[in-house]
Amino acid sequence: MSQQPEEEVTVGVALPVPEPWGRQVWQARLGYGETSAEHIPTHVTLLPPTVTTVAAVEALLAHLEQVAAEHAPFQMVLRGTGTFRPVSDVVYLQVARGVSSCELLERAVRSGPVHRDLDFTYHPHVTVAHNLPHDVLDRAFEELADFSAEFSADRLVAYAHHGDEVWRPLVSFELQGWR
Repeated sequence: MSQQPEEEVTVGVALPVPEPWGRQVWQARLGYGETSAEHIPTHVTLLPPTVTTVAAVEALLAHLEQVAAEHAPFQMVLRGTGTFRPVSDVVYLQVARGVSSCELLERAVRSGPVHRDLDFTYHPHVTVAHNLPHDVLDRAFEELADFSAEFSADRLVAYAHHGDEVWRPLVSFELQGWR
């Protein structure tokens, strides 16, 4: 008797950008023609889109609960724009405060049961334009250069999609560690 293959799911883990900034950035992305952003909440990535099995998701969620219990909330400041060009056609909001906390969280998240090698060195950021014409990337870079937001990064969220590119939140975990 042969076993059926396990159902695959794409997961991601992120720090959400709260309102009003989350919606503001989301609307800007849509305004630049980033149609894929319609189903992507504004966030700082901790685990990029990673294909795994439905069975592995339960272990990932247990791992994320432990990670959240061990990491404290922290102040995050987003300020100004940056770009990965010419390596990658991305314009982003820079994390001006909270970089080291993001790096520690990212490492802890990726140390769990769902593993993914990174294509590039981890650099916390909030994407505002991706794979768009160069003039649009230039416009996004210039128009958001004065953007600034300060908030408490107090939770991480696990998201999933089943091939439709609609990111649905699975679970949100409050960061509970000591400062």
